[in-house]
Amino acid sequence: MLKIWRQKNSKDKGKFVTYKLDGVSSEMTFLEMLDYLNEILIKKDDDPIAFDNDCREGICGMCGLFINGRPNGPQKDVTTCQLSMSHFKDGDKITVEPWRSKAFPVIKDLVVDRTAFDKIIEAGGYISVNTGSAPEANSILVKKENSDRAFDAGICIGCGSCVAACKNASAMLFVAAKVSQLALLPQGQVERKRRALAMVEQMDKEGFGACTNTGACSAECPKGIDLSVIARMNREYFSASFTT
Repeated sequence: MLKIWRQKNSKDKGKFVTYKLDGVSSEMTFLEMLDYLNEILIKKDDDPIAFDNDCREGICGMCGLFINGRPNGPQKDVTTCQLSMSHFKDGDKITVEPWRSKAFPVIKDLVVDRTAFDKIIEAGGYISVNTGSAPEANSILVKKENSDRAFDAGICIGCGSCVAACKNASAMLFVAAKVSQLALLPQGQVERKRRALAMVEQMDKEGFGACTNTGACSAECPKGIDLSVIARMNREYFSASFTT
């Protein structure tokens, strides 16, 4: 039994609609199950359920859904496209919703507008220094500890699970991952202070809430990004605030 949020557009009030679906295989992924449901709806001349998806390999960050009260469902460290239907039992009632956040307005059904994340990246999540042609790979030495931590932060796929998990709809884990990744590498040092200030400022402008310090964002992150990135971003922000 599926209880799915249906909303025609951003102005529609929206409501839950219940679907009874037979013939679901435990070998299906969650999105394959939704594909199957949509095939049935289309054959009945009903409007198919709109949901985001792209690579279906846990890389693009497009497919996030709120499933039974958790971002991406009951399986830990996976995106919605990687969630297997084997994690549910016959007769289970599955409630599916879009991300709930003021900064992520619903476009249709389960699709939300995550342009707010793009604007945060545009504010400073990049390196604009003209470095010329690509240097030899080993010409810029990076401490292994810093390299490992930058990699751990850099695996953020911008899916928004952290926002969906937080009761304040905070984007701190996302922003902190992007700030930390570049702050730990030599290439990111020139714009380090400006980046921290600009990205945090843009995050606040987009309407995301404050950090709750409960750790729900990290617990529900499909890539397992650690809370330590938030501590690092706070240090980067306060240091930049007092020295620029």
